Amino acid sequence: MKTVVMALSGGMDSTCLLMHYLALDYRAICISYHYGQKHSIEIERASATVTLCQGRGLDVQHHIVDLSPAMSLFDSALTSGDQDVPLGHYEENQMKQTVVPNRNAIFASILYGFALSEAKRTEQNVVLALGVHSGDHAIYPDCRPEFYQALQSAFEIGNWDSELVEFDLPYLHGDKTSILQDALETTPQLGFDFDTVLRNTITSYNPDEQGRSSGKSGSDVERILAFHAIGRIDPIEYQQPWDVVLEHALRVEMDYKGGTGHES
Repeated sequence: MKTVVMALSGGMDSTCLLMHYLALDYRAICISYHYGQKHSIEIERASATVTLCQGRGLDVQHHIVDLSPAMSLFDSALTSGDQDVPLGHYEENQMKQTVVPNRNAIFASILYGFALSEAKRTEQNVVLALGVHSGDHAIYPDCRPEFYQALQSAFEIGNWDSELVEFDLPYLHGDKTSILQDALETTPQLGFDFDTVLRNTITSYNPDEQGRSSGKSGSDVERILAFHAIGRIDPIEYQQPWDVVLEHALRVEMDYKGGTGHES
């Protein structure tokens, strides 16, 4: 059986990525990172997804890596107690406050080291997969294709036996809408209900103490618009009813496109 090593944040993208590989009959080894993020409930959601998969008899392993002592030194609205998570459209300039410096390079380095170790232990090639997509490119420089091309090259130069690990970023040129469309195909192949799988995820950067998404952070808005684009109601719980958070997301999108943002 083929093996994929991947980051599983507990968010929508990585959960759909897991479904993607399981539908291709891969054995999956997932790594979740605790890095002091305010939305650390996502790790609980990742664990719930793994339990769901294991209950279906799928070969999924899960490791949680605690990077919070080191990454607490970094400056970001996602980790710093003295900064609020900004609201608005996902691609507006203030969303740069949610960048965690060098985060994806750190995550990918750990994944690569683990994938290479797994490949050598099993004497089989391993795929290293990440759920980055084009919707992240504008704000997160460590989600851009050229970053991963350079990173892969550096890893190959810096390690023996690098031919045993293959990078795969299947969503790199897609967006959250296409990611959901992929999950609409893969979840029934695996015998899952789409809503049940996606209900186990969280995308909000500022959920409340009950784990309910705010519907107002940039990541929320992007997710809400993606569900609207595929004609479905997001199954997760928001702090306000779906019609209210959808109306807000559509208004934010309209204001963004009518202002300094992208033209439609």
